[in-house]
Parts: sequence; structure tokens; C-alpha cells
Amino acid sequence: MSSSCELCHERKPSLRRPKTLQKICKPCFFDVFETEIHNTIIATKLFYRGEKVAIGASGGKDSTVLAHVLKTLNERYDYGVDFHLLSIDEGITGYRDDSLETVKRNKDQYSMPLEIVSYKSLYNGWSMDSIVDQIGNKNNCTYCGVFRRQALDRGAIQLGIRHIVTGHNADDMAETIMMNLLRGDTARLDRCTDIVTGSDSSDVKRSKPLKYAYEKEIVLYAHYKGLDYFSTECIYSPDAFRGTARAMIKNLETVRPSSIIDIIHSGETFKLSRKARPGRAAGRCQRCGYISSNKLCKACVLLEGLERGRPKIEVGEAGAPDAPPVTAAGVHRQLERLTF
Repeated sequence: MSSSCELCHERKPSLRRPKTLQKICKPCFFDVFETEIHNTIIATKLFYRGEKVAIGASGGKDSTVLAHVLKTLNERYDYGVDFHLLSIDEGITGYRDDSLETVKRNKDQYSMPLEIVSYKSLYNGWSMDSIVDQIGNKNNCTYCGVFRRQALDRGAIQLGIRHIVTGHNADDMAETIMMNLLRGDTARLDRCTDIVTGSDSSDVKRSKPLKYAYEKEIVLYAHYKGLDYFSTECIYSPDAFRGTARAMIKNLETVRPSSIIDIIHSGETFKLSRKARPGRAAGRCQRCGYISSNKLCKACVLLEGLERGRPKIEVGEAGAPDAPPVTAAGVHRQLERLTF
């Protein structure tokens, strides 16, 4: 083992960095981790001075690290951005109610305003608990993904905000690329790596400042910084297919640590040709007013099926939730391999 940090050559190394396998000390790790996120923000011009930005806060490791780092960088580099925490209460007893307590503590820890929007208030009293009671244990992620995306947008608009940042990390991005590739989903394959989405097709744009940050490094950062976050998995999210893609990528990572970034860069270079189709003009849902290319938005289609007692999931690109579940215990087991 090297007797000194491979970056500063002064202090003893505390960990082996997952992305590069360098043996480095904690101060150097904090510096490179934060600097890489800053460089991503600057290179992609994610923010402008005076902008109000909502951080999608679940209380988990990704959104908690995102909030901490954005506060740190905003003060260090004087971005001049007004950050707010925005949380969604899906109504999952024993999971979301507990994680929201973490977010409430984060509000005080980071001195950021907090807004909580619930499914019940938006969707005629329906919560994920009541939806699962109605439909059983299948297709839960479809409902939650559609409802959550719309709830985040509506919550941001209530705050007068047109930009949401989410805690998607490099592992999430690589998994999504692999899933789309394995499914032959050409409609999404050449745009799933975009760091900014929705700026032209919805009322609220989204961005992913942690796009190039490894999940293991996020865990290490939270661990060494002593951040307050919630680590229990959602009880309704088995998400089997994503789990298959995740296992494949983890196996590749053990052989080649750069595999995650390599997959993302490959995804960024995909240019797919397809026959031109007449596009649908973006309009408004006739029921709730949310942006939609059909008469009813995806959320209202699902809600209508629930209220009629005939659950309906054929809504096109419903997909999975924005922040796919990760087994926290499994990630934490990696700490022993990365720390000295």
C-alpha cells in the first residue's frame, strides 16, 4: 500500500477511489468529488445567477449528497442560485413517512426552504398504499413513476420554479442505457444520457448534476462527511429488469472500473436514424391541464382506471420512477473494500 496520498503526496491514504482506483486521503477525495461536479455544472451551463432551482429530495443518499454539494459549491463559487428542497409524499407507510423526517432535518441542516407535495392532494385522495391495495403488487413502479414525475413538476410550479435537479448518478445512467439497449428501445436510446431534459417539451426542465458521479463515491462521500440520510428501500419497488442491468454493470465494473463512464460516453455518441414521423403538438390535458400530446395525460389515464376499478397501464412511456431503488445494504458492504 502506498505510504502517501497519490494526489497530494502529503497525507496517508484513507480510501481507494472507485472511479480511478487511486489511493487518496479524505481531503483530496472531497476535493476531486466536488470539483468534478462543479466542472459538470460549468461545462453544461446548468444554472444562471438569480435562478430558483428545486432539489428533488427523497432523504436518500443521492439527493442528500446532491443538496450538500450544491450548497457547498453555491457558496464556494458564488453561483448565486436560490435552492429549494422539494419532496414528494407518495403515501407509503413505513418508508416515505420515515424518509420525510430525514428531509425535514436536511431543511435545517442546509438552511433551504422545503415544500412537500403529496399524491393524496394531487390525485383525488389516492396514495401508493391505496393504489397497491387496488392493483396488487404488479406494475407499482409504472403508477409511481408517472405520478411522481407530474407531482415534482406541479410542486415546482407551485413554488414558481422552472428547474428541478435530481440525484441520478452515473450508475443510474449506465443502467438506463443498458436497459434501453437490451430492450431495443430506440425511441429513448439516443436521448437517455441528456443531462438536461424537458426544457423544450414541458413546463419544467430537469437536470442531473451527479451524472458522472459513481454511486460508490456518493456513498463514501456521505459516509466520510457524516451526512444525515435515509437508507431503507421502497417496499413496492422490486424493479427486476433494472436489477438485471445493474448486476451486469457491477460485474463489468469489477473487471474494468471505468466501465460505468465508458457506457455513458458510448450512450452520448449514439446517433440513431429513423424514419420521420409527423409529430404531435404538445397540448394540455383536458382534465388536469398538465402538458400532454393526448386528450388525457398519463396520470389521468391511470387515475381514471383506478377510479373505475379497472387499472390501466397501457400509457406508452410510463417507465419506472425517476430515482430507481438501490439496495443500500449492498452498497454499504463495498465500504470495507474501499477504505483502509
